[in-house]
Amino acid sequence: MFIDPNDFSGSDSERLNQAVARAAAEGVVVRIGKRKGEREYWLLDSAVLVPSNTVMILENCRWKLSNSCRDNFIRSANCVPGGEFVEQAENIHISGIGNVVLEGAENPRSTGDSGKRNKAYSTDYTSSYGTDGMIPDAMETWGDWRNIGILLVRVKNFSLEGVTVKDPHCWSISLEYCTDGLVRNIQFDSTGCLTEHSGKPFVRNQDGLDLRRGCKRIRIENIRGRTGDDVIALTAIAGRSRPAGQAKTTEFCGMQPEGEINDTCCISISNVQAYCAGGHHIVRFLNNGGVRIHHVQLEGLMDTAPADFHCKAAVKVGDTNYGGLAAAGDTYGFQISHIQSNAQHAILLAGPLTDSCISNIISFFHDGAVINRCAEEDGSYRGLAVNNITG
Repeated sequence: MFIDPNDFSGSDSERLNQAVARAAAEGVVVRIGKRKGEREYWLLDSAVLVPSNTVMILENCRWKLSNSCRDNFIRSANCVPGGEFVEQAENIHISGIGNVVLEGAENPRSTGDSGKRNKAYSTDYTSSYGTDGMIPDAMETWGDWRNIGILLVRVKNFSLEGVTVKDPHCWSISLEYCTDGLVRNIQFDSTGCLTEHSGKPFVRNQDGLDLRRGCKRIRIENIRGRTGDDVIALTAIAGRSRPAGQAKTTEFCGMQPEGEINDTCCISISNVQAYCAGGHHIVRFLNNGGVRIHHVQLEGLMDTAPADFHCKAAVKVGDTNYGGLAAAGDTYGFQISHIQSNAQHAILLAGPLTDSCISNIISFFHDGAVINRCAEEDGSYRGLAVNNITG
C-alpha cells in the first residue's frame, strides 16, 4: 500500500506534508511521482517535514521551490525553531527512483549561509543574491538554515539516495548530529550563480553534502556532479549552546555540552566523481575548538573538472579561518587513498593531521607540490604516513 500526495487537497506543500504525515502514522510508504494536473512538477511554498519512521519514495518527479518560498525542500520534523533541545528522530529513509530533481527557485528570496547579506547583486563574499535584500527596511536580509536544501538533525538510522539537487539556495544537504546513516547515488548541479536567471547573480555557499558536528557512523558513496562550493565537507566547528533554529544561524542546533557527542567520526566516503565549479575544494575536513574529526576513510576521488579549470584542492584538511586551527591530535585516524586530482593541490594540509595514511595520489597539475603541508606546530603531522605519490 502506498500513500500518494495527489489524493490530498491544498497547496503542493500541504498535499505533500499531509501524505508524509499519514504514511508515517500508518506505517506505510509515501510514494511521490509526478504531480497530476496542469503541471507535472511540485511547487513548494514551504518545507516537507519528515517525522520518524518515514519511508519516502520519489519516482521520476521534480520539486521546485517557489519564488515566495524561504524554506528547505525537506527537513526532519523534529526541527522546531526556538526549542531548547531537538528531540531524537529515527528511521527516516528517502529514496529516489529514476530521474528525481530538487530544484531551487528561479528568483529566490534568500541565498547563502548566515554570514551572507542578501542583495540584488553580490559584489563580494559577504553577500549573496536574494529578493528579500531588495525590500526597504526588511528584517530578513541575511541567509540562514532555511536556505539549506535537505536538512536532517539528530536523526538515527537514516538513508538518502537517488536524487539530484540543482541550483540550491545554500548547501544541498546538511546533517547535524546524525548517526548510523547512508548517503549514496547523489548528483549535484550548481555553479555558484543562478543559471536560470537572466543576470546570473552569485549564490554563495552552494556546498553539496555537509556533515556538521556530531555525525557518526555514516557511509557516503557515489557522489557526482558539480557544486558552487565544496562538494563534500565535514565541518565540526566549535560553537555555543543556544536555542535551536534561531534566525541568522546556518546550523539548526547549538553546540552540545557533552564533549564527545560533538565529535564527527567513523565516516567512510567512496567513489566521488565531481568538481567545485566555484574553484574551492572537492572534499574538505575542518574542525577546531576541541571538537574532533577522527576515523575517516576517503577511498576513490576523481576530479572531473575541465582540463583548463583547477579547483584549489581536491582534498583539504584544516583552515586558519572559521575559528582557527584544530589542536594537533584532534584530527586523526584518516585513510585517504586513490585520489586523481586536477586541482592546484591534490592534498592541502592547512592544519594538523596525525596518525593517518595518505596513499595512491595522482596529480595532473604540475606547478606545485602534490601534498602541501602548511601547519607548523610541533607534532602537527605525527604518525602521518605518505606513499605512492605521482605528480
